[in-house]
Amino acid sequence: MRGFYAALTAIGLTLSLPGAALAEEADPAAGEKLFARCKACHTLDEGGKNGIGPNLHGLFGRTAGSVEGVNYSKAMKAKGEEGLVWNEETLSAYLERPAALVKGTNMAFPGLKKPEDRANLIAYLKQETGAE
Repeated sequence: MRGFYAALTAIGLTLSLPGAALAEEADPAAGEKLFARCKACHTLDEGGKNGIGPNLHGLFGRTAGSVEGVNYSKAMKAKGEEGLVWNEETLSAYLERPAALVKGTNMAFPGLKKPEDRANLIAYLKQETGAE
């Protein structure tokens, strides 16, 4: 019976590792290609203009719905007021299916289903937006 519980523990640990492993193996170059879908609404440069969506420079650690001059949905503003701050985990959840994390978001993007795509895009965003 001890072997059974050890096996279950090993399986549990293995299942909890993919997110961390993907972050370590993420490919910013692949993320840059994915970002091509985002360019219509977002810019990355420090001091860059907002588009339909906010400029993403300084994204990591920023409260959702907080960039001046952006016409956020009421839902996004409310999430920010509730304490939603963008980090790797919250951004991954949002990029997977924006409308699931922020019900009523204006963002029409349907999401990235593959965890590796989200990890690659996040790696690229971290590289390009001044994240440490």
